[in-house]
Amino acid sequence: MTTASSFTVIDEAVEQARPVIERLASELWQLSELSLYEEKSSQLVMDVLQERGFTISSKGTAGVPTAFIAEWGTGTPIIGFLAEYDALPDLGNEAVPYRQPRKDNVTGGHACGHNLLGAGTVGAAVALKTLMTEQHLPGTVRVYGCAAEETEGAKVYMARAGLFDDLDVALHWHPSNDAAVTNIRSAAVNQLLIEFFGKAAHAGMAPWLGRSALHAAELFAHGVSLMREHVEPTARIHYVYESAGAAPNVVADYAKIRLYVRDIDRAHVDASTTWLRQIAEGAALATQTKANVLLYTGLYDLLPNQPLAERMQTHLERIGVPDYSEEELNFARELQKNFGAAPDGMATTTEPLPDDSVFMGASTDVADVSWVTPTMGCGMPTLPLHISVHTWPATASHGTSIGSKGALYAARVLAATGLDVMIDADLRQAARTDFKRRTDGKPYVSPLPPELKHPIGLPAWLKPAE
Repeated sequence: MTTASSFTVIDEAVEQARPVIERLASELWQLSELSLYEEKSSQLVMDVLQERGFTISSKGTAGVPTAFIAEWGTGTPIIGFLAEYDALPDLGNEAVPYRQPRKDNVTGGHACGHNLLGAGTVGAAVALKTLMTEQHLPGTVRVYGCAAEETEGAKVYMARAGLFDDLDVALHWHPSNDAAVTNIRSAAVNQLLIEFFGKAAHAGMAPWLGRSALHAAELFAHGVSLMREHVEPTARIHYVYESAGAAPNVVADYAKIRLYVRDIDRAHVDASTTWLRQIAEGAALATQTKANVLLYTGLYDLLPNQPLAERMQTHLERIGVPDYSEEELNFARELQKNFGAAPDGMATTTEPLPDDSVFMGASTDVADVSWVTPTMGCGMPTLPLHISVHTWPATASHGTSIGSKGALYAARVLAATGLDVMIDADLRQAARTDFKRRTDGKPYVSPLPPELKHPIGLPAWLKPAE
């Protein structure tokens, strides 16, 4: 295990990486590129890593043009850092404590803080590389440029391609309003496109000549509502209509619903998916239309790892949460007031280690990594208390020094844990033993349909030639 002197040197290495962290936090926030469109963002992260001595070993990785892999070092152990950099649509905001669209008309925003997530993981990798160089430590530091976490998830494509198979450990973190080790379960998820194909007709003059795809979609949605009574409490089913006809006086010949189904594990999600397919088929039969259900991505539930969690907890408690200036605290309190939250400022302490049975209803493609190799992460305050991610106040906070301080402190936790993994063979073995126990020796099976070679949401100019 690392000693007090090791703590000092790894903290110093992270401090040396502060310019990298602050630059990425700021510039990625300014770019705010959406999932699968992160061309400038991914190139920026790659450029920074190359400037710090990393080699880009893969670009456009596993069928995702904005994904990459960067490496430094040779041999084992091999530690992977999971970097993200995609923003969310329609959540852009100036870095001010009130609702104000960006002056540059960028409508996307880092409301989930992936600008900070990418900055912190890259900073941790750079710091670990610096220390390993100075102390002549063997091993490989690998940074995964994990595009499109908010939509179709590059990690699930990378996992299917076996790109995490040789890792000893994968490390990650996420912006939050508290400081806690992510020793929890997340929901598994399938993402579906449900399309109905009917026949157009004049809705007033001869509606009997048509067959309404919209009616099929409505019937499907009603079937989902009836299904909700009979699913287990861990299930989540939510959807939007993406197409529902163009004019009331035309029988709609096409309708589309985008739906997520989540649950506690893959088996539950797959069972619900089968049921949803049957509802779609039934709705099509009832309306004399045709249905097509496409499972376009799916994720596993996040797998905890107790030895890694306990070790990361020691570093989290040692490092604590950032100190904030009065100006930063005033910003946080004003942001809370303007969002209708109690003006309690920022978190002041770290959270106890969660019980690994805690279930979070959200999903993440980090989960697929966790079913391939021992994986652990943490949260660090980057936004005020009582403010959740995926909101405009989160975007605002993530563009300030509050956010970049959180990224710096997260980098300290990740770098210290990474150093432990590099030099502590017993920790690596314990993490692997725990991983094998939880997976019960079962190999990872990708939830992606085998015929799906790349995300369906790729912009046309980035789609590979067939």
